Amino acid sequence: MSTPAGPPTWVLGARGLLGSHVVASLRRQPGAVLTTPVPWGAGARTRAALTDGVRRLEAAARGGPWQVAWCAGAGVVATTAEAMEEEQASLQWLLQEIADRPPLAGRGSMFLASSAGGVYAGSPQPPPFTETSTTGALVAYGRAKLDMEEEVARFADATGTAALVGRIANLYGPGQNLSKPQGLVSQLSRAHLTGQPVPIYVSLDTMRDYVYAADVGDLVATGLHALRSRVARQPTAVVVKVIATGASLTIGSLIAHSTRHHRARPRVLVKAPDERSGQIRDLRLRSEVWPALDSHLRTPLLVGMARTAADVAAQLRSSR
Repeated sequence: MSTPAGPPTWVLGARGLLGSHVVASLRRQPGAVLTTPVPWGAGARTRAALTDGVRRLEAAARGGPWQVAWCAGAGVVATTAEAMEEEQASLQWLLQEIADRPPLAGRGSMFLASSAGGVYAGSPQPPPFTETSTTGALVAYGRAKLDMEEEVARFADATGTAALVGRIANLYGPGQNLSKPQGLVSQLSRAHLTGQPVPIYVSLDTMRDYVYAADVGDLVATGLHALRSRVARQPTAVVVKVIATGASLTIGSLIAHSTRHHRARPRVLVKAPDERSGQIRDLRLRSEVWPALDSHLRTPLLVGMARTAADVAAQLRSSR
């Protein structure tokens, strides 16, 4: 007996660190995976590509259920307000395009990748931060993430779309773009392999939670499936989930782990912390929502770091 096909899923940001692993996980399940490319930050071209992607999703759904995974976004904590406004505008355009198509209304499920660091950095409550902790942003990046969460919640309420908002901890793993100033695990491996120093703009006792990208990809795919089963009972379900291992460690400890793996200490330049950077010292996290999904976050940090180091070495070889 053949396995029934699942709903088509459009993954936006399919070539990024998170998106590529979400695509890989979804392709192990029945159902079409759409990866329509979008030229981000290109104004009218961006909007045209999003409109075309929605048309393709509608055609693939054929009046039935559909899924969208928003894994796009090149922003980091230091990204300017203007750049984040472009990202927000793209999400708004996508949501409006879906809302304007009656065949899609009330039949879909959506995942939005948000940032735990961005939305909790200014929280008045002490860590560990959970889904019920008061949010608070310190910089434009965090404020934009909170605005995007609200946009999705309004869209879900207006259209009957089920939504999962993932407030993701520090994501790492194979596929990290080494040209971006992010991903300390990858940057440490690069420093070992090239001898280039890694600038660190926070104190070494800064605590972060590191989640392996492939594990998060599996969690997102399972979360979308869980949303589909929930839609029948609660059509406007919006679930906010912290995606974190619950086991934070200091940056100093992370450097020590990297040193043991590479059998040498990387060159690290610790800069004076900037109080305006949007970074806080203690960002311990704990999830209390849909705990069954956390079983996907199973890759030990040292195993994940070794796989990431191998990927960084392969990227450097290919670039030469």
